[in-house]
Amino acid sequence: MQSNELFRQVVKSKLNEAVAATGSRDSIRIQQVADPIDMTQEAAERELAMQNLHRGAALVRQLRSAMERLDDSSYGICLHCEELISPKRLKAIPWTEFCISCQETADHSNSKREFNTSARELPEAA
Repeated sequence: MQSNELFRQVVKSKLNEAVAATGSRDSIRIQQVADPIDMTQEAAERELAMQNLHRGAALVRQLRSAMERLDDSSYGICLHCEELISPKRLKAIPWTEFCISCQETADHSNSKREFNTSARELPEAA
């Protein structure tokens, strides 16, 4: 199918970009500084860099998974409900794993989980 070849090219190109972007781990290197304010700034920048690396690694995993689905002819099928993913959604996010309905459900349950986790981390009122 010709459209799968187009998706393959797009996914492969995005994968090459994502792999190159995740290669810069120097930004999380710990540097010794004397000033406490500088130490706080360095820690904040390191945390942001780690979040970016984590996001980049997750994207690389999704892109590699999309390539595998293209290879085994399961591309375009939702991994949860096994229904076809709309061509419009695939065009917007070629590496998507879920149809829009299942993605919304996953996003909703992830945001609830994050809320519940952060609520547990709040200090209890005395």
